[in-house]
Amino acid sequence: MPGRRTAILLAAILCLGCSGSARAPAAGSASPGDALEACPVSIGGAPDDGALPQEDDPVVAVRKRAWEEAHGGKEAARSFVQARLGGWPSRVLADASRLPRGRAFLERVARDTWRGLEAMTDRENGLPIDHVWLDGKSTALADAEIGDYTNVTSIGLRLISLVAARDLGLVTPGAARASASRILDTLGVLETHEGYFYNYYDTTTLERTSNFLSFVDLSWLVAGLIVTRGAFPELAPRASALIERLDLGFFYDEAKGRVSHGYFTHRRARSRYDYGVLYTEARLGVLLAIGKGDVPAAAWHRLVRVFPAACTEQSLPPQGLHRVRIDGVELLRGWYEWSGFRYVPSWGGSMFEALMPTLVLDERALAPASLGDNDRVHAEVQERWATQELLYPVWGLSPSSRPGSRHYGEFGVRILGSRGYGDGVVTPHAAALALEFRSESAAATLRAIAERYPIYGEWGFYDAVDPTSGEVAYQYLGLDQSMLFLAVANHLSGGALRARFAEDPILRRVRPLLAAESFFGRG
Repeated sequence: MPGRRTAILLAAILCLGCSGSARAPAAGSASPGDALEACPVSIGGAPDDGALPQEDDPVVAVRKRAWEEAHGGKEAARSFVQARLGGWPSRVLADASRLPRGRAFLERVARDTWRGLEAMTDRENGLPIDHVWLDGKSTALADAEIGDYTNVTSIGLRLISLVAARDLGLVTPGAARASASRILDTLGVLETHEGYFYNYYDTTTLERTSNFLSFVDLSWLVAGLIVTRGAFPELAPRASALIERLDLGFFYDEAKGRVSHGYFTHRRARSRYDYGVLYTEARLGVLLAIGKGDVPAAAWHRLVRVFPAACTEQSLPPQGLHRVRIDGVELLRGWYEWSGFRYVPSWGGSMFEALMPTLVLDERALAPASLGDNDRVHAEVQERWATQELLYPVWGLSPSSRPGSRHYGEFGVRILGSRGYGDGVVTPHAAALALEFRSESAAATLRAIAERYPIYGEWGFYDAVDPTSGEVAYQYLGLDQSMLFLAVANHLSGGALRARFAEDPILRRVRPLLAAESFFGRG
């Protein structure tokens, strides 16, 4: 099924910066210096330890099949799935010529995107669905696909979005609280593994459709619960109980000093991959795990800032390499340099991995000499690479839907990543993520995307466009729509989400960790 393949690809992309555990130093013999010289499997070659060639996740949705049969079969049941949603678009495209300018444009984008997020929600249980795909010509159900499944990142972002919508006055405080409460109710009846939520669930039957427990996805659920307890005191005890229950130390490997990509319950084994690179979206999860007291602070220091020169096939040679020791952990510092910009690379060079944590984490204020400065440079290089090197009229490169298909792909600025992705399409959510750091340019490119291409619909921007052909991916992908909405909401509200998040006790515990580091200093 196309939608399910999208989900599998997305799960793979959520492993940004994973290192092959097969390549890591052997337990009991590793020293910090050894770890610095280790290269991830993607750069160093295929694993040589006989590990499984792929990480399968087979689950048959038995109850969903029975539900479909009870409603006349898979095709007939589609109308019943549609009827469960909060809404449905009446037209493919809005009149882009009537979009306002200035701040009013971003307010319109926030309002339309929120309308879509509300519509892409199951009215019976409050869970967000994965996607709605249209053929670009009609909104008829016969020409559409509904991805009626969800994952725990989407649930976490839904909780955060409810708070952001309340802050913007798009929903009343009472309605936002009621919707968040419904989600907590639903979380209470989902099947779990020893209290941990599986990565995917069917939104119609609520049965799990995954054997996998994902560290980074559960981290985003924790982030959503943190925002919920800060915004809705009445829900704080329930949210706090879930935060406490989700002990992220379950994914921590003490021998390696890193967190695992996740755990396969059907194999009773951790993934063969670990999160090894600091500048990916996994950094938020590691911070939360430290702030909760689930893993030691050393896990932060063991994340790779830059790989040594001996790691071949990097997109650029590392510069300024030197070693420092922090809290007993030796780490390698250095940077990439392009066109006068110095920066610590991400894995694939995408906006998603670089800036998604800043939806809730105020890195510019809390880590000005490290992550905050790096965020700013990544946003500017994204713009310059797209407009000056690729000669695109718009910018914003990140994993997104592929125009002309129903699939998901990896896109980025090659030189911004250690193993940079290729270019190809522009996705509006990537430009929105840069609003914090390139506010005028990001807003201008969003406006240009809407004016140049048939990409703006009733629920705001569709997922992606190929700037060279003008072909649009007519898909509303819940993850990307949520990121876009939250980035715009933060911009319009003056960072209200980040400010609230920073005051949570979990974040207050890691503030010194964030403030202490300088990416480009010698200390």
